[in-house]
Amino acid sequence: MCDYSLHAQATRPAQVGETLITTRFRGTTTRGFASESEPEVAVCMLPGTELAFADDVKYDNNCTWSKAIDFRVGKFGAIDPHIPHRHHDAIEFPDGNWVLVTQLMEGQRATVLQLPVTSHTPERVAEARAAVAANEDSPLPAA
Repeated sequence: MCDYSLHAQATRPAQVGETLITTRFRGTTTRGFASESEPEVAVCMLPGTELAFADDVKYDNNCTWSKAIDFRVGKFGAIDPHIPHRHHDAIEFPDGNWVLVTQLMEGQRATVLQLPVTSHTPERVAEARAAVAANEDSPLPAA
């Protein structure tokens, strides 16, 4: 998902293992994630996507200075989704605190560690059953 203010921006989904950079998108006041090779394309994440930052996370707390969180890992999610026309994309940290993605200071690097499990479609369930059935016919390797 990408925040409402990025609907006119080119987007793509996050991929496991890629390193992203926090950036401010041209023509908006919104900060988000992009690839260094595609700085104009917003990288969107599903709730539950796990990130590892290269350094302690720094964010703008709407004052004249930035703050830092003593964590380098977090989970992407949304806060206050019932309130329209405001930023919802946020990172939850191990201590339970949330920081809006648009408040992250620019230039921070984060690696996508894991994407969330998505719902099981009938096709995926059938593929999984076929794989299990194929493995049941195979002899176990000798110990």
